[in-house]
Amino acid sequence: MTSVAERLGYSPEAKLLIVNCDELGVAHAANVGVYEALRDGLATSASLMVPAPWAREAAARYRGEDVGVQLTLNAQWELYRWGPITQAPSLLDGDGGFPRTPGDAWDHADLDEVRRELRAQVERAILWGFDVSHLDSHLGTLQQRPEFFDVYLELAVDFGLPLRMFPAVSERDIGFPFRQLAAEEGVLFPDHFIRERGARVRKILERALFDLAPGVTEVQAHPAVDTPELRSVAPDWPIRVDDHDLLVNDHGIRTLAERAGVELIGYRELREAMRAG
Repeated sequence: MTSVAERLGYSPEAKLLIVNCDELGVAHAANVGVYEALRDGLATSASLMVPAPWAREAAARYRGEDVGVQLTLNAQWELYRWGPITQAPSLLDGDGGFPRTPGDAWDHADLDEVRRELRAQVERAILWGFDVSHLDSHLGTLQQRPEFFDVYLELAVDFGLPLRMFPAVSERDIGFPFRQLAAEEGVLFPDHFIRERGARVRKILERALFDLAPGVTEVQAHPAVDTPELRSVAPDWPIRVDDHDLLVNDHGIRTLAERAGVELIGYRELREAMRAG
């Protein structure tokens, strides 16, 4: 079987890295931080949360960067809320926004309303002018239940977009072969996904760069500039500020990547290969 790297025009032994900035649109500080990371730093892709409060401002800043849609059914923070753009009642908790946890969404969401909401999120991003490069799932909500994954996969097929996927080792815990199901539908996705909850991307990259397996690996970051707004809404604001500092100001990481023989790519390359395939 032809590997993802080969479909992108690389050798099967190539080490390719996507550095993706999550949660574009969640705050003004995130918008500034993400675009700086894309334009002046190490980041190669980003994911827009269309229902988030600052998503429209993120659209106004857009200049054609590699940006996908982070399909959103949750609003995880206690005091900072956002909700469905379709006003779907089953997607609201009792506090005026999306439910805070994936479990709450799984327990109460009507799948028809989920499908309409998520399709509307992609369509709104396109309407705002984004050349959408991929889809991923906020908090992984769509990847951990078969009925929700069906919607995730359906949207990828309908819009011709690659997906973020949990690593293969997650399939045993989650309980169904989501990577195989996506591959059978012709959907491309990175071979590897590195994430550590609550960890700075600095720690992840410094440890992982020289140990990357061949193929396409994705690392997620949450860059944001240090502002009173960010400190007031995001409990993990120090991690976000450090992610921004690493991606924008620490030029040593790029040097490390070059020494490790790692090629930086975006999701757009996967999208074009998928649509050509």
